[in-house]
Amino acid sequence: MTNDKAPVCAVVGVGPGNGEAFARRFAADGYAVALLARRADLSERLAKELPLARAYGCDASDAASVETAFGGIRAELGELDVLIFNAGSGVWGTIEDVSPEDFERAWRVNALGLFLAARQAIPAMRRRGQGAIIVVGATASRRGVAGTAAFAPAKMAQKALAESMARHLWPVGIHVALIIVDGGVRSAAARARFPDRPEDALIAPSGVADIAAALVRQDRSAWSFEVEARPYAEKW
Repeated sequence: MTNDKAPVCAVVGVGPGNGEAFARRFAADGYAVALLARRADLSERLAKELPLARAYGCDASDAASVETAFGGIRAELGELDVLIFNAGSGVWGTIEDVSPEDFERAWRVNALGLFLAARQAIPAMRRRGQGAIIVVGATASRRGVAGTAAFAPAKMAQKALAESMARHLWPVGIHVALIIVDGGVRSAAARARFPDRPEDALIAPSGVADIAAALVRQDRSAWSFEVEARPYAEKW
């Protein structure tokens, strides 16, 4: 499959919830969508369902895997107009619970993964003088509670990298933005964990995708860097 006309959006980290919602929203907006995930079951199903979509196996923490996936995107769909970095990994636990391997893995997926993916997307965006890189953060991007000894440092590193990228790349026309997802995201697992919460007290993945789409369309005279997605009933 080749793409000669549609803009290209790559979603790194396609899973049930936000990743799938990003894919569906940008496909509906007319993008050719590259679906990147370690496990191919959902991404391959979406690739068959969405127009001009293609699935790519990718471990965001591995430089060779990222390079191969993005090389395939360039060859088959074209250079990126939008990169959405939704890959995330973290083992819950205190510093006494998590292992050094847990800590490193969280950093490699969240922070190094963004670093590797962004470096694949930036050159063509810079040449065109436009593009968007949307990073999906979390409550842990801002604070480290006791049970996030591996996850929070990784998300904070990711946020720091995103902010550094924004300060560097905004002046050349590349909009880097961070969505802080603060609250439970609607899923079967979330419903089981919070059975008494009303449906709209959990974040709708489609709502997060709407934020990403709006960020991509923002006028460059009024860009946002950090935007929150939080249910009306969430304590904060």
